Amino acid sequence: MIVRTRVIPALVLALLTAGSAALPATAAAESPAPPAATAEDTLLARLKAIPGLSVVSETQPAGYRFFVLTFTQPVDHRDPGKGTYQQRLTLLHRSENAPVVLFTGGYGLPVNPSASRTEPTRLLDGNQVSVEHRFFRSSRPDPADWRKLDIWQEASDEHRIVRALKTVYSGKWIQTGASKGGMTSVYHRRFYPGDVDGVVAYVAPNDRVNPSDHAYDAFFAGVGDAACRTALDDLQKEALKRRDRLVPRLEAYAAQNGYTFARTLGSADRSFEMTVLDTVWAFWQYSTTADCADVPPATASDDELYAWIDSVAGWSFYTDQGIEYYTPYYYQAATQLGWPEPKFRHLRGLTRHRGLYQPNSVLPAELRSRHDPRPMLGVDHWVRSRSSRMMFVYGENDPWGAERFTPSRNDSHLYVAPGANHGANIAALAEGDREAATAILRRWAGVADTPPAARSAQPSVPDDDMLPDRQTF
Repeated sequence: MIVRTRVIPALVLALLTAGSAALPATAAAESPAPPAATAEDTLLARLKAIPGLSVVSETQPAGYRFFVLTFTQPVDHRDPGKGTYQQRLTLLHRSENAPVVLFTGGYGLPVNPSASRTEPTRLLDGNQVSVEHRFFRSSRPDPADWRKLDIWQEASDEHRIVRALKTVYSGKWIQTGASKGGMTSVYHRRFYPGDVDGVVAYVAPNDRVNPSDHAYDAFFAGVGDAACRTALDDLQKEALKRRDRLVPRLEAYAAQNGYTFARTLGSADRSFEMTVLDTVWAFWQYSTTADCADVPPATASDDELYAWIDSVAGWSFYTDQGIEYYTPYYYQAATQLGWPEPKFRHLRGLTRHRGLYQPNSVLPAELRSRHDPRPMLGVDHWVRSRSSRMMFVYGENDPWGAERFTPSRNDSHLYVAPGANHGANIAALAEGDREAATAILRRWAGVADTPPAARSAQPSVPDDDMLPDRQTF
C-alpha cells in the first residue's frame, strides 16, 4: 500500500514526525516519575524483573502510569544467536487485573511518546501496550539485515512481549491496530492464535492476489457521486497537461527546502507524476463527500491546482526526505504485503513513467525486491477458514477497504461505517452495529456491562485514532 497511515498511500498503508529517536526522561505536561522502586512499588519491580525489559521513563497522567520501555529482541527468531536489537514499546497501566489492549501500529512510535488510548482501550477501560514495528525509528538492528523484516519475525516480536507481560497482567488480552497496524494484528493472530483473546482490526487492507487489482478500479468508479468523480479525474488530467509548468515549480520548492529525489524516485518529474496519481486516492482516504465542493475546476489557475494538490497529497511526500520514514513499509509491501495498482485508464496518453505506482519505485535501489505472493495467500485462507474472535471495521468510502479481509464464522465479524474514510471506527458505525460491536468486544475481554455514566467518569487520557498522519516537512 502506499502510505498515509496509509499502508502504501495507496500506493501507501500512519502521529509521526521525522527526527531523532532520542527519548526524554519525562514529559513536561505530565507529573514527574516517582522515585526508584520501593517495597510498595510492586509494578515497577515486576517490570524490571522481566529479562530483557528496560524502563526508560515513567510519567503519571491522571488515573494511570505511563512507561516508555525497551525490550531485547532477537534479530532472527529462527536463530537467536545472530544478535539482538532493542524494540521500543510503551505501557499505559491502569490495573493489573484489567484487560490489556495490545496496540500494533505497524509503524514507529512517536519520537517522544505520550499517553493515549485507542478505542478498544477506552471501551474496555483497560491497560494498553503499544509496540513499535521492527525496523522503524530506533527499533532497527544495526547492521540491518532487511531479509529479517517480514510478518512472521514481527509477530514473533509481539509474541515475546505478550508472554513477558502476562507475568504482570492477569486480565484478558485484545489486539488492535488500524491500516498497516490492523494488518499487523491479523498476522500476529495468524502465527500465535493463543496470545490474545480477540482482535479488532480497523481499515486493514488484504491484497491477497497482488496483480488482481480490479477491486480498486471498481471502487473509484463508484465512490461518491458522478460529479465528484468527474471533477477529480479532470483535475488529474489537467495537472498532467500542465506538467511543463508545474514540474519547475516543484523543483524550485524542493531546492528551497532542501528536498531531493535521487535516492528514491530519481527525478522531480517522476515525483510530480507519482503525486498526481496519488491525489485521488489521498482525497478519498482522508476526505468526505462534503469536500467534493472544494475540488478546483479544470479552469483553475496553476497556483490553485498546485496548492490544492499540496493540501491533499503533499508535494514533499514523494521526496527522498518524505519517503525515508516509510522505507520499511515500502520494503514490506514490495516483498510480502502487496500494493494497490489502479489502471488509471482516464490518464492514458498523459503519463510518462510506466509502472510507476508501486513500492519499488520509491525504494533505494539496494532494497528493491521481488514480491512473494505466498504469505498473503496463506493469511487470507487462515482468516477465512480457521480464525476466531476477529472483528474487522472498514469505512464505506475508504479506498483501502476495496480489498477486505473476509472473517470466518467462528465468532468473527465485519462492519462497515457508512460514508466513513480511512478513519473509520466503532463509534462511526450505525447505531445497531455500534452496540453489537461494543458488546462483542467487551464479551471477548471478559468485561461486564457498565452503566454509561460510570464509563464517562473514567480518567481523561487523549484518544488515539491509531493512524499516522501523512508526513509533511
